[in-house]
Amino acid sequence: MMARPIRILGIDPGLRRTGWGVVDIEGNTLRHVACGSHVVSDRLSLGERLVAIHDALVATVAEFRPDEAAVEATFVNVNGAATLKLGQARGIAMLVPAKAGLSVAEYAPNLVKKTIVGAGHADKTQIRVMIGVLLPKAEPQSDDAADALAIAICHAHHRKSGMLKVVAS
Repeated sequence: MMARPIRILGIDPGLRRTGWGVVDIEGNTLRHVACGSHVVSDRLSLGERLVAIHDALVATVAEFRPDEAAVEATFVNVNGAATLKLGQARGIAMLVPAKAGLSVAEYAPNLVKKTIVGAGHADKTQIRVMIGVLLPKAEPQSDDAADALAIAICHAHHRKSGMLKVVAS
């Protein structure tokens, strides 16, 4: 009896663009399924933006039916207000898959970069190049979509150790 692939949704949350990427993993084989960005107008109020992000991610989960999800953790920057707002978008990005019954993992940006490129301070160009190597059929149209695929790949590489951690604690 063959096991079916595990489908992973990676989410790169943002108030203007929320990137998403879907990969399947079967054994040690990784396959690109789809990716994109949900773009939200900055003319909308914060509440309206959060609703738009929510609705777009609900549609993504419904369409691709992932088994697991991973979200990039927010890093704190000098602009505290911007960090708080991004945290709200991140909350939506975690809520949607959790409400759909999926486990949701979080990964620090530096761990995602180190997993994909081998260096924790890689730039967007390096991420895109490695996405092309790891997922040759993927053609992300934005940095957000490429980052979301990177988050999904990071989860594919770390999911077992993360699950063992959850079981052990």
